[in-house]
Amino acid sequence: MVVADLHVHTTNSDGTLELAEVPAVARRAGLDAVAVTDHDRLHPGIDRPVSERDGVTLVHGIELRVESDVGRVDLLGYGARPTDALTGTVERVQRDRVERGRAIIDAVEAHLGHEVPVEPERGIGRPDVARAVVASDPAYDDVGSVFDDLIGENGPCYVRRRVPSFERAREVLGEACAVVGLAHPLRYPDPGAALELAADLDAVEVHYPYDGSRGHTAATGALDTGDVAAVADEHDLLVTGGSDAHERDLGGEGLSADEHERFAAALDR
Repeated sequence: MVVADLHVHTTNSDGTLELAEVPAVARRAGLDAVAVTDHDRLHPGIDRPVSERDGVTLVHGIELRVESDVGRVDLLGYGARPTDALTGTVERVQRDRVERGRAIIDAVEAHLGHEVPVEPERGIGRPDVARAVVASDPAYDDVGSVFDDLIGENGPCYVRRRVPSFERAREVLGEACAVVGLAHPLRYPDPGAALELAADLDAVEVHYPYDGSRGHTAATGALDTGDVAAVADEHDLLVTGGSDAHERDLGGEGLSADEHERFAAALDR
């Protein structure tokens, strides 16, 4: 039974949930705890690393894209505090996000031949653009098809963005967060190489919707979640997990009660 969803996005980045809605949606999903992990951005509405809201434990987190020796990966920071170094890193990334968002929107509009109803604001992500395409173009009826045809990494409208190095991000997040982990290791082209990075972190995301419900399947011929769990055990890493929710469904993946107890103890430390 899932009691904690530690990978949730809000309207602060590219999700559809308002922060105020999170506790009620979490309770309906039977969750005790939720981590808000917006892309490259701390949530301005959360003022403590861990707090209680309407009977739900709310963990302040962040998901940060970084450049590593094995390619680009995502790090998850939990129990976040807005240090000067993290705030500066986020500001630089957000400026690039806005510029990249504008470039993607321009490319999509040129490709489709019409405007799409989205603005390149702070926190913008590709799901925002994809939802705008679905809302404005009858040829697309789901977000996944927009990624497949237009804005995925191999799409004609994809724009690569600038991100911090793994080493710098690990340092910055390590100072600001109680726990730093590797997100969804089976999503990367070389999961085995990505998992080697986890040895230098506190945690690894074992539970994740690799069935395609978020448009993310595991890499072809790759390892499975049992292998990820084995890496966590080998390096004595915390197990994390979550739904990677960008819409309104929480708790599809996450931690069991025992896993959450160990994670919560690490946050307290």
